[in-house]
Amino acid sequence: MARLIALYRTPKDPAAFERYYFSTHVPLAQKIPGLRKYDVSDGNALGPEGPSNFHMVATLYFDSLDAIKTALNSPEGQAAAADLGKFADGGVELIFFDTKDI
Repeated sequence: MARLIALYRTPKDPAAFERYYFSTHVPLAQKIPGLRKYDVSDGNALGPEGPSNFHMVATLYFDSLDAIKTALNSPEGQAAAADLGKFADGGVELIFFDTKDI
């Protein structure tokens, strides 16, 4: 399994971020081909010392890195990526990787 992690930094207006994210961005992202599962952090992301500068962490699950690359290049993936600039004014960092059981 492979994962795409979206680390959303704290936005200027957290309430507006949440409204837009769940009403507009999530439905766009759920249309991405090959998406197996999608979850988000519940509440602000914390570090060992307490609150972090990340407001939300989203995890999208795919079968492989190739599936993520294909998904990101699809029209649905491109639409979701283009949408980030409409609400993630604090910034967002995307990382993706394969996983292995240990």
